[in-house]
Amino acid sequence: MSNFSLSPLFRRSIGFDRLNDLFDYAMQSDTPNYPLYNIEKTGDNNYRIVVATAGFNQDQLEINLENQILTITGKSVEEKSDTSVEFLHKGIADRSFKLSLRLDEHIEVQRADYENGLLKIDLQRIIPEEKLPRHIPIGQKATQRLASPEAK
Repeated sequence: MSNFSLSPLFRRSIGFDRLNDLFDYAMQSDTPNYPLYNIEKTGDNNYRIVVATAGFNQDQLEINLENQILTITGKSVEEKSDTSVEFLHKGIADRSFKLSLRLDEHIEVQRADYENGLLKIDLQRIIPEEKLPRHIPIGQKATQRLASPEAK
């Protein structure tokens, strides 16, 4: 895919540097096809990542979060293969993997569970109070708004 610049889109915007970085990241990395996974929205601010990890034990899986990158790693145990076995069809993947997903700055990992070959990671968007929408009054300075009514 050709490399293109998104800078014309950001000429009239302020503070969208991270969005530009996200586009660059998406254009550089290939979409992984192993392991299979779902990203589910379970509520207004709740999400779940479900990773199909058939053939892995819970102790072979590792979840790390660093710089808003959630990395799920599965380490396959190398077993000596039986040379007398001839596969007519081999559709079950038995290999290590590393799946990395970028999280928004206000997304927090709540819990992770492993059941029936599925790794489930629950996420929640927790927006700090100072980032919530607020009403901006016209014609008043911030200090006047915080002062008592007698000061007006």
